[in-house]
Amino acid sequence: MAAARDEVVEYANALLEVDRYPEFAAQGLQVVGSEEVTTIACGVSCSKELFERAVDGGADLVLVHHGLFWRNEPLVVDARLRGRLEALFRGNVSLVAYHLALDAHRTLGNNAQLAARVGAVPVEQFGAVGLGCTMDAVGLDELAARVAEVVERPPLVLRGGDRRIRRLAVATGAAGYDLVQASHEGYDALLTGEPEEPSAVTARELGIHLIAAGHHATERFGVQALAAHLSERFGLDWRYLEVDNPV
Repeated sequence: MAAARDEVVEYANALLEVDRYPEFAAQGLQVVGSEEVTTIACGVSCSKELFERAVDGGADLVLVHHGLFWRNEPLVVDARLRGRLEALFRGNVSLVAYHLALDAHRTLGNNAQLAARVGAVPVEQFGAVGLGCTMDAVGLDELAARVAEVVERPPLVLRGGDRRIRRLAVATGAAGYDLVQASHEGYDALLTGEPEEPSAVTARELGIHLIAAGHHATERFGVQALAAHLSERFGLDWRYLEVDNPV
């Protein structure tokens, strides 16, 4: 089956409530390609490799979490941006990107998807787009093992004493800076992607654990959940393309 590109994008924009999340990068449609979509390719971040693989696999639309045109980057079409755009233009492929709005969605979002996979139940918002969760009391080593199984790599674990984890803050990506806030709000641990340099000392001094499982690794699930949802809604094919990233 085929669906109109603009109908798919309009639906996704409304589903994710993109207007609620002012951004430093454009949300939704970023590069205009084919007016019809039959196949979605999704990945975490823009790259020439991702786009070339999507085009070679017959995708009409690429869905990513980290898109193009960040406002903190120079406004110049350098070799990196040119190569990426050329790959999309070669296949007449559209690019759609959702950043904070995809982090935040209560079922399809990165935080919700990661929380569910480690056995945490969301009960409230944490920080700007994270989730505050509860879980059956679990030791740090056991939770770290669950995380490692989910993201398929061992996380960095910063221990904050011997406390068991009943309240878990989940904020994927680069949210190590939220460790102090998580402690002040009574969480036993923060699960994120990247730590900050002060995180080790902060964990020890405030008695809160930090599990940092990788920015890329913790944000693989939102694009897959959204692509699967759009596939079911519009009768489209979809596939996830993994581009290795150790960060």
